[in-house]
Amino acid sequence: MYKYETHMHTMEGSACSNAPAAEMAEKYKAEGYDGIFVTDHFFNGNTAVPYDLPWDERVEYFCKGYENALERGKKIGLKVFFGFEYGNGGSDFLIYGLDKNWLLSHNYILEMELTRFLELARSEGAFVVQAHPFRDWEYIRSTTHCPHFVDAVEVINASHPLDKPFNYRANEYAKWYDLPRTAGSDAHNTTDRWYGGGVASETPFESFEDYADAVLSGKLTLLDRKDG
Repeated sequence: MYKYETHMHTMEGSACSNAPAAEMAEKYKAEGYDGIFVTDHFFNGNTAVPYDLPWDERVEYFCKGYENALERGKKIGLKVFFGFEYGNGGSDFLIYGLDKNWLLSHNYILEMELTRFLELARSEGAFVVQAHPFRDWEYIRSTTHCPHFVDAVEVINASHPLDKPFNYRANEYAKWYDLPRTAGSDAHNTTDRWYGGGVASETPFESFEDYADAVLSGKLTLLDRKDG
């Protein structure tokens, strides 16, 4: 089985991460992963990117986490794919399949209403997963659920081992709307207890399309946090 992380953060792109992308790549390789999707918080989330830069400079800054992980991944034999976590005041969506050039040419997306953005992204080739849809923290005032505007639901968010109701509700939500299911660690560093989530596949991923096809066909093993 090939093991992949679908949800992780680096300090280059996410203010809540304290690990450089290269170190994250090395940690995943050491833990037996075959590939990772770098999904740093976008500009409407807990981003590490300064707000006062021009759009193109912000995008360049934002993509450093992915690019640094990719550079290290090539040296150590770890596949690295690009994604980002798009925020909406408590709701988060993992966007796969778009790239730096797409972001550079869409400098208006932060002005869009959420479902319009999701429609646009999917119409232009994105695969959209709602992340931890029932996470409950004191700073979250409301959560938006968009079952008709996503492709799948993250039903295991392994970085919250004590918050099993989050994942249980996410799984019930996916079942209610007959949405495919996936899983990710949501790891932000290499120093805390290792989370160990993600997905396992009988065939390797060479692109985000391989991941998307595996999710949609149900041909994945969903991984939860490992003990120890």
